[in-house]
Amino acid sequence: MCDTGDQQTTASVFVKEPAATIVEKLKDVTSCEGEDAVFECRLSRETTQEAQWFLGDVPLQSNEMNEIRVQGTHHTLILRKVTLEDCGPISFKVGQHTSTA
Repeated sequence: MCDTGDQQTTASVFVKEPAATIVEKLKDVTSCEGEDAVFECRLSRETTQEAQWFLGDVPLQSNEMNEIRVQGTHHTLILRKVTLEDCGPISFKVGQHTSTA
């Protein structure tokens, strides 16, 4: 804001967060039934953009069967005690970027 006494003007500054990209993509995992399967992905920067894991087309949430961790730019999905029904593509999506294994 600028105020000269009899005149006044204001302006605003807006800062947009640059988009994060996937710099370390998912790798295929082979696990025996009953074991855990661990998937890891790394982003170019920490971000407030929503990141989402998928098994096939189903979005995953952190619960007793799936553990989702975020440590800085490192994103991890742990599928607990996998079964044959867990076979299929795992995807990680952030913004417009997706990695699949």
